[in-house]
Amino acid sequence: MSDAVILTLNAGSSSIKFAVYAQGDEPALRASGQVENLSPTQQTRLIVERDGDEQVTNIDANDHAGALDAILDKADHLFGGATVAGVGHRIVHGGTEFVAPTELTPEAIAALRTLEPLAPLHQPHNLDCVEAAIAAFPDAAQIACFDTAFHRTHPFVNDTFALPRQWFDEGVRRYGFHGLSYDYITSEIVRTEPSLAHGRVVIAHLGNGASMCAVKDGRSVGSTMGFTALDGLPMGTRCGQIDPGVLLYMMQHKGMNADQIADLLYRQSGLKGLSGLTHDMRTLEQSDDPQAREAIDYFVFRIRRELGGMSAVLSGLDALVFTGGIGENSARVRREVCSGMDWLCIAVDEAKNVENAHDIGTGRVRVMVVPTNEELVMARAVSAALSASH
Repeated sequence: MSDAVILTLNAGSSSIKFAVYAQGDEPALRASGQVENLSPTQQTRLIVERDGDEQVTNIDANDHAGALDAILDKADHLFGGATVAGVGHRIVHGGTEFVAPTELTPEAIAALRTLEPLAPLHQPHNLDCVEAAIAAFPDAAQIACFDTAFHRTHPFVNDTFALPRQWFDEGVRRYGFHGLSYDYITSEIVRTEPSLAHGRVVIAHLGNGASMCAVKDGRSVGSTMGFTALDGLPMGTRCGQIDPGVLLYMMQHKGMNADQIADLLYRQSGLKGLSGLTHDMRTLEQSDDPQAREAIDYFVFRIRRELGGMSAVLSGLDALVFTGGIGENSARVRREVCSGMDWLCIAVDEAKNVENAHDIGTGRVRVMVVPTNEELVMARAVSAALSASH
């Protein structure tokens, strides 16, 4: 097969997701998969899905460079002899400068490297994958898609902190993340639920990284995440919202330095820290350990609290959408988030909830489960860039 394909790369803190699409106005998926468990302490696995068949292979890779090598080793199988015309990259942080899909020139890459301190779990890996892809496919278009871009429509009050104005002007502001996921969910609402296209929607992206977004008229007007991907909801290993006085206490009275605090907040907290067991919601739900129960309780509590806040930002609510690994698959979390929310006109049909049905609500406010597809958002952006260049 000699026609052109598009490759997408989505580098997370402990994984790389990838997909291969046939080039076209609406890219068609050919194959997808991921390298997961990128850690010296776990067995790394390469999962490839194609034509309904899933192949799982244990590989020797404990970093992102090794993971990308493993993916490229499957190139003939994945690409079927086709030329890779373009590569789409998920870049977590675009700052204030990058607000739309962008060609990854050396100058753009250098500018994005300066944002690594704002997303230390993701940005370095994102850009390492960019440079590896450029080396592997030097003739392909390399297009960046930014998680922060979707939120650049925030009004000032939802972007700023109550600091002297100079800090905002220098870029210390609420950026919001998971923008590719929110972009896809919003496009699906427009496509399948036209009555909600201009409505007030809260989207809950719940996974190892977790956040919520308030969308009105298809545009982001509020997000639970802020300057970095630490703020808002508790996550797999990240703390979520925390009183900054706690950090001052750790520095001034416990002698902790910045690196130690960063490791605590990014890698040792969240569900993992609260439970003392794991960051994996599936394992926590199966555990009878009281601390596992308390970790889930706190996760749900924060979602409920932010749901109220996002509804206030929107001056009402027409729909709640669950997405992400936990949002799409955990009936328990959805049930507990929605329980007692009749004051917000939210109620759930438990039979449909257990089935992970698309529409699980019974109240005035629609409650939906919509699988996200960040890879398709990237493939569409690459396709548009390729079309514009011809």
